[in-house]
Amino acid sequence: MKIATYNVNGVNGRLPVLLRWLEEAQPNIVCLQELKAPDERFPIAAIEKAGYGAIWHGQKSWNGVAILAHGATPVETRRGLAGDPLDLHSRYLEAAVEGIIVGCLYLPNGNPAPGPKFDYKLNWFERFTAHAAELLQSGLPVALVGDYNVMPTDLDVYKPERWVDDALFRPEVRDAYRKVVDQGWTDALRSMHPGERIYTFWDYFRNAYGRDAGLRIDHLLLSPDLSERLVDANVDRHVRGWEKSSDHAPTWIVLK
Repeated sequence: MKIATYNVNGVNGRLPVLLRWLEEAQPNIVCLQELKAPDERFPIAAIEKAGYGAIWHGQKSWNGVAILAHGATPVETRRGLAGDPLDLHSRYLEAAVEGIIVGCLYLPNGNPAPGPKFDYKLNWFERFTAHAAELLQSGLPVALVGDYNVMPTDLDVYKPERWVDDALFRPEVRDAYRKVVDQGWTDALRSMHPGERIYTFWDYFRNAYGRDAGLRIDHLLLSPDLSERLVDANVDRHVRGWEKSSDHAPTWIVLK
């Protein structure tokens, strides 16, 4: 089983890239982030023509998450996180797919930090951490997949010294990520590439992709039973080089 996460940075504008990658990579399950489209503008006809069923949680111009399954329709189990009824951002979607629970998330960026956006990020992280603990306690096989907007360690950013005050790299954010992992989750990509500089995002500016000046911010966290089934994990970094591609590359795992 191949599970992937891909921040498409606009599902309609990047639709040709997404469809090309789906045909090439043939993932079983895909979590998409930054749809940047309201529910009625999600391109379900094109997705279904490519062989995928889907559920989605859209939002006009911003955010938005979706879960795709090859040859099936995911069964939605949660939309949004508990703990803040005033939070209307479309950032979390969860479904049962092929015998596992898949949580698709787009964690807030949080910049500028400090400030209200950074406070929102930390609060969202706390709510997500609480939900992750509940999922782990359920004993179900779970994958928490998406754009976490966190570089967990110095190994996950091309020049750590340049990012010390950024909301993706501040100590509070890295501590929050570590708190989730320490519940018993496995960071799949890092587990398979323990000492490697491996990135999932390259900015559009300053030839970041050409210079390999990247960040690892897209993560797949696995519950213990799924981590035992992990056989491969990597990044389709070549997709970032395609014309009109997202600034993220698809990141994936294979489970036996």
